[in-house]
Amino acid sequence: MIIDFHTHIFPNKIAKNAVENLAKQANVIPYSNGTVEGLVENMQNGGVDIAVVLPVLTSPKQFDSVLRFAKEINENYSNTEKKIISFAGIHPNCENVCEKIKLIKEQGFLGIKIHPDYQNTFIDDEKYISIILLAKENDLIVVTHAGVDDGFPNEPVKCPPERALKVIEKVNYNKLVFAHYGGSKMWVDVEKYLCDKDVYFDTGFTFNNITKEQFLNILLKHGEDRVLFATDLPWQDMKYSVDKLKSFNLPQKVLDKILYKNALKLLKME
Repeated sequence: MIIDFHTHIFPNKIAKNAVENLAKQANVIPYSNGTVEGLVENMQNGGVDIAVVLPVLTSPKQFDSVLRFAKEINENYSNTEKKIISFAGIHPNCENVCEKIKLIKEQGFLGIKIHPDYQNTFIDDEKYISIILLAKENDLIVVTHAGVDDGFPNEPVKCPPERALKVIEKVNYNKLVFAHYGGSKMWVDVEKYLCDKDVYFDTGFTFNNITKEQFLNILLKHGEDRVLFATDLPWQDMKYSVDKLKSFNLPQKVLDKILYKNALKLLKME
């Protein structure tokens, strides 16, 4: 089994423009067209059985429409051969955050996604602290972008490892996931500040930005039980990512934990 813990899709009517604009902004090549059909095709090519979709709200007013789309995905792909689990999204400037988090829980979502760079808010801002604590109260997984985002080359990094550590110390929540292996392209600081903390790292958009030595150093220091396989599709191909991880020649027990066992535990699907 393989679970990809970090993917993105858009409603079909906006997917083409959304992917083209994001690819241009970040100067990256997309490996999918951004639709749910494109996601399923990439899952088939990569041998991925379950994909977690992480919606990003760039504006508070998108909350309702994104939630509706995410709910449709969960209803339509919960029992398909290639299973898709969409989280909800939330923005730090949303009004009535407490009620929105409760609604997300009531509608059966397993987690939420936040993105400090696209939401122009530092991760240790009190708004995010409040969101994470509310998620903790409601037993919701929280995934945050972490490290450099290529779409904002001239902006300060909104979730660097040093700030991430402040959040970890404040919220004390073991269902917090720092995407991009703790902090994209900030591997020295990931080792310095975040390794061995009781949080998860996902591997989304990592394998083309990290050496084998760096990857294994972080894995050794952080622990094989707290790493989740992920691609960040459409920004990294599933088959490429699976093959790259397997090329590191990890023991099968460790590989299985990263590819699916840790995710099954976090998603309560064991």
